[in-house]
Amino acid sequence: MKLIHTICLALALAAACPGTTMQAQTDTGYFLHTVTKGQGLYSIASMYNVSIEDIIRLNPGSGDVIRVGQKLKIPQSRNGENGTRQFHTIQAGETLYQLTVKYNVSAKAICDANPGLSASNFRIGQVIVIPSESASATSSQSASVPNTDQTESTQKKGWKDMHKVQRKETIFSISQMYGITQEELIAANPELKNGKLKRGSFLFIPYPKSESAQQQPASTPTNEELFNSNTADRKKIGTIQVALMLPFSSNNEEKIRMTEFYEGFLLAVDNLKRKGVSMDIYTFDTKGTASGVKSILAKNNLKNMDLIIGPVHQEGIPALADFAEKNDIRLVIPFSPKVEQVFKNPNIYQINTPQSYFYSEVYEHFIRQFSNANVIFLDCGNGDKEKAEFIKGLKSELKDNKIPFTQLKVEQTTTPDKIIPAMSATKPNIFIPISGKSTALTKLIPPLTSVCRENQEYEMHLFGYPEWQTYTQDFLAGFYELDTYFYSSFYTNNFFPAAINFTKSYRRWYSKDMANTFPKYGMLGYDIGNFFLEGHSTQGNKLEENLDRVKVTPIQHGFKFDRVNNWGGFINRKVFFVHFTKDFELIKLDFD
Repeated sequence: MKLIHTICLALALAAACPGTTMQAQTDTGYFLHTVTKGQGLYSIASMYNVSIEDIIRLNPGSGDVIRVGQKLKIPQSRNGENGTRQFHTIQAGETLYQLTVKYNVSAKAICDANPGLSASNFRIGQVIVIPSESASATSSQSASVPNTDQTESTQKKGWKDMHKVQRKETIFSISQMYGITQEELIAANPELKNGKLKRGSFLFIPYPKSESAQQQPASTPTNEELFNSNTADRKKIGTIQVALMLPFSSNNEEKIRMTEFYEGFLLAVDNLKRKGVSMDIYTFDTKGTASGVKSILAKNNLKNMDLIIGPVHQEGIPALADFAEKNDIRLVIPFSPKVEQVFKNPNIYQINTPQSYFYSEVYEHFIRQFSNANVIFLDCGNGDKEKAEFIKGLKSELKDNKIPFTQLKVEQTTTPDKIIPAMSATKPNIFIPISGKSTALTKLIPPLTSVCRENQEYEMHLFGYPEWQTYTQDFLAGFYELDTYFYSSFYTNNFFPAAINFTKSYRRWYSKDMANTFPKYGMLGYDIGNFFLEGHSTQGNKLEENLDRVKVTPIQHGFKFDRVNNWGGFINRKVFFVHFTKDFELIKLDFD
């Protein structure tokens, strides 16, 4: 469907590179990674293309727990074709220029390999990709457009090459590209004495006078200078080209969900069209298979997309991720919670937050909201393996933040006198079931409400899980009485004006209501479409640098994208707390 729509100062290097530190990165076969919020062994292993077992072997005890700020030894893996990639941990005093000399690669090659790296975040402890010398050469050559006839002619006159000036290039960046000094370049091109370059003009590139001349720049460039002259622009965006790749011909239940997602997306398209945004929307049926995805990718027009949304099934992601990276296309993956490629592909936006990142956000907000609480975990004996990791992590965070907690065994016959001894008269008491199942709530709510009614001097709150929003028909009164909170990456207040307007528009366009699911896929399609179409229309090829400037009003899902590392993509880390108050109010807590 179509809608008209990237020299050497030896003494400086010697002073800035302590022998023991550099030794750890090269000779010993490992580099250091500092654990950040949300990272687990799986995500760390994925981003460096090593095994979890290799990490544990180098870091005894890491298989049990890793903590934010912890430094892990990561084996130096040379992956890719012919061993073309390695990693480097930035050390004290190091600069981008020093790294170009140390590894014999261009600044442009390093910048191209690390799109998340900038002068502002080039700091101690950051890990970056160091591309191969061949990759550096390719990067340099791509900026040069020599004319064969001119080159042969100039060589007879004593010139090595000719170079066509590109946007953002400087005298320094061009001289570095060809291994000559700035003085040599200016001597060969006297018009450069004023320091100005004209885009599209050709420069004579002389042969370097000597090896020493190659290694001595007129001055040592700063990080700011190198990043400014070597950061490549993405392709320009005019009419926004968007492809949706969804399994429309799969089983009936999935077909309904995907159709609703697509319908919601079209409402977002209509919203942007009313603002004058030009878009071309292409829709493809993946049939829910990897082969279906590959057949779509064979279509010539796919290479021209600015944005691809999909797929749904895990098996279709690798081929689509490779295609998006090769053709510099932003890829939004809405559904899968496990996208290994996001840790290595800068073009990916993962909407469904991976569990470890999701939980880390919940823990942070919980500690902020209940810093002076007394936490009581409730075991109703029905087991819930899905929540075991969440509970384990939360207990660890509570311990680190010196927040007291206990755990009680509770049955339907449990009396208030067995619960009260675990409570505090001076702190808010937060009750957290270790199971998110409705059967757990059936057992827990009666004794808790009894305690609440008979002991009003105690402050009590119930805290739980995203699936609880599907239980409101059975437990709404209990949620209000127990002043309940639950966390979720999605929530819709149906009385919110934007939600009302969307529901009306959906019903008017499609003559039906959305299926009663959580989340509602029509709203998901609308929120994703609204955010990324608005982002492309207002920020264009600078979207990555200005994600926080995309101003939309989500109906169900929020967006808080963080890049996972300097060479990978983005993960959505948005989390809400929903609060059922004793005053019968429903409040959506947004912590950002």
